[in-house]
Amino acid sequence: MKSDLLSNIYNPADLRLLKEEQLTQVAQELRQFIIDVVSVKEGHLGASLGVVELTIALHYVFNTPEDLLVWDVGHQAYGHKILTERRENFHTNRQLGGISGFPKRAESIYDTFGVGHSSTSISAALGMAIASKLKGDSEKQHIAVIGDASIASGMAFEGLNHAGVTDANILVILNDNAIGIDPSVGALKKYLTAVKNGKNPKQNNIIKSLNFDYSGPIDGHDFPTLIKELNRLKKIKGPKFLHIVTTKGKGLQQAEENQVKYHAPGKFDASTGEIHLKSEENLPPKYQDVFGLTILDLAKKNEKIIGITPAMPSGSSLKFMMNELPERAFDVGIAEQHAVTLAAGMATQGMIVYCNIYSTFLQRAYDQVIHDVALQNLPVIFCLDRAGLVGEDGATHHGVFDISYLRSIPNLIIYAPINEIALQNILYTAQLGLNNPIAIRYPRGRGVLPNWEVENFGHYETIKIGEGNCLKTGTTTAVLSTGSIGNNVIEALKECHNSDAIAHYDFGFIKPLDTKLLNTIFSSFESIITIEDGVKKGGFGSAVLEFAATNNFKNKVEILGIPDEFIEHGSVLQQQQLCKIDVKSLINLFSNGSK
Repeated sequence: MKSDLLSNIYNPADLRLLKEEQLTQVAQELRQFIIDVVSVKEGHLGASLGVVELTIALHYVFNTPEDLLVWDVGHQAYGHKILTERRENFHTNRQLGGISGFPKRAESIYDTFGVGHSSTSISAALGMAIASKLKGDSEKQHIAVIGDASIASGMAFEGLNHAGVTDANILVILNDNAIGIDPSVGALKKYLTAVKNGKNPKQNNIIKSLNFDYSGPIDGHDFPTLIKELNRLKKIKGPKFLHIVTTKGKGLQQAEENQVKYHAPGKFDASTGEIHLKSEENLPPKYQDVFGLTILDLAKKNEKIIGITPAMPSGSSLKFMMNELPERAFDVGIAEQHAVTLAAGMATQGMIVYCNIYSTFLQRAYDQVIHDVALQNLPVIFCLDRAGLVGEDGATHHGVFDISYLRSIPNLIIYAPINEIALQNILYTAQLGLNNPIAIRYPRGRGVLPNWEVENFGHYETIKIGEGNCLKTGTTTAVLSTGSIGNNVIEALKECHNSDAIAHYDFGFIKPLDTKLLNTIFSSFESIITIEDGVKKGGFGSAVLEFAATNNFKNKVEILGIPDEFIEHGSVLQQQQLCKIDVKSLINLFSNGSK
């Protein structure tokens, strides 16, 4: 009977005590460990299963943590975490107070660079390699592991372009599985496919042209080949590139066969792989599906409508339009900057472009929003999915900065719908013809209207730009909310014994603000409370304070939102509780503050 090897591996030093022929058993145990925990605790599954052999081989061959290993994005780093002193805590992955779902410098000496967004690994590892050289350390190894979807991003090529003219001791490993979250797209994907199939002439090797010592493609699940090649590359100085071919979801049949669904499948049966289906009966729709269904409906009626997403067709639900109107819906790969300027180019030709980018990823295209869209006042429609707190992905993925970073940009309209009806109506209004670009921010997860699709889908009303709404009257305190967090206010006011004293206003438009309504509010109420699912500094509350100062109002104003700190991983409810914007915290505030 085989002994349990994984339970005796605390860190890579223990791993290196094993014989090479024992590593296959370690891989089997590590895969099963990941499957067992993720099936119950949830998380990113397929990516980590695909790199089990590579992870073991890297820690076996290289002297980590002295040798520096950088994972791109970090979805695939679960095996790495388990082998680097976190096996016993791995069950806390992505939970409040537990370990992060991504590599994080503050968590472990083995996590050399904090990641979460794609395509940063080559630049980071190159920076480390150049620093080592300047410090006189010529033996230290620097390894960047990047996927085929991430390497197609502009920043990855910027890193390759620089590395190729240095003598830095860097090894870039391309983990080529033909998929990111959704299948990889673009000309580079076709090139890599040709290389894997042996159809691309050696003299056309794009990586060699960038002055890298290129080897591969090799089987990323074959230990003898992997270890032999890593040991060879360890002795070679300068920029090196190893192309390995892996299968995302390796070791779990369903995860291999349905790689999109098993990227982060939720809870599933560890032995069969079957996903535990949650009943969706009588549940409100996901905001992403409200977007996806609405834009498809509008596009069928308006041939000028275009949809664009950078590598998130499933997550944004642009997939609906891509399936039915493929010539007008584009997945441009992990290329947020390109997505924004592509949209701008289309807008110059009279197209109505919905550019759907997660709020956290639009941060990567800030210059393009300013320079290519707003400066030219092109009416691009930005649909910012995952705005606000996003839960278990944590600090790297929260969409809490967009109000603050967009509010300072001239010409730009910013709107946050309170519910599904407001979202579909602003999507409808935007395609009627706006004179300015607009950013529409909406959260991850479900809305609040279980019967939205039956009762409201397709019944559009025009929204008047810059107009707020009174949802509830009151006498002494006015609560001003923007976006879906307003539903927490609605629920809290139902539970307050003194709700008659509290008025509630929905400011869907953060920019332009409804100054006429604000004048009425500040003239009528003793105290004002603002609430937003975004950072307080520079956000919606700040805009209200600016209005008050400009117009010499002296009312007491309290701003609720995300404090000036990065909010760690946990459930959205737990994160709202930390920020005191959950329903219970609001009940306490309203009850105590309005006596």
